[in-house]
Amino acid sequence: MNNTEIKCAIEAILFANGGPVSIDSLSNALEEKKPQVKLMLDELIEEYNSSTHGIAIIRLEDSYQMCNKKEYGEYIRRVMDLKRNTPLSQAALEVLAVIAYNQPVTKAFVEQVRGVDCSGVVGSLTTKGLIEEKGRLELPGRPLLYGTTDNFLRCFQLESLDDLPPLPKPENDENGKAENTDAELEETIEKATDEIIDNIN
Repeated sequence: MNNTEIKCAIEAILFANGGPVSIDSLSNALEEKKPQVKLMLDELIEEYNSSTHGIAIIRLEDSYQMCNKKEYGEYIRRVMDLKRNTPLSQAALEVLAVIAYNQPVTKAFVEQVRGVDCSGVVGSLTTKGLIEEKGRLELPGRPLLYGTTDNFLRCFQLESLDDLPPLPKPENDENGKAENTDAELEETIEKATDEIIDNIN
């Protein structure tokens, strides 16, 4: 296939699939090498980013998805009679931030960081498709591990977890060593959570 045919095929696949499609799947389906497919995807993304299109192609880690541009979301909701999703609560944002930066983690880890029970919030975030089970920890009881999803990246307009804002670094003592007392650790966690929420809310 020539480049135009490859791009047309990619458009058709992404449109028909609806969800994210990995570059490996695209490469296999088109019988083209990944660098060539990646080049065509980059060109398509640039074309769709122009002001003359109401849809876009976004990258989610190693996958790509076709979606509407956010400025046209209200018109889509009117046609499809969709209601706006309830905004995430402060507790949900905090739990999501802890999981996003430390994944995969157990619910017990999140509760240790926040100091309160998180069962309800974890369940809600799972239902919303923002986090998912990532296996089990090889410890007694084999607790579940949680991590973020492609939907998390899409909702917060991130191409990958590498795009998360950096965490604030703990202050060093006079000898250049990081302080790690319980009080200082708690303060660092609070500062980190505040900065995470400021960046993703």
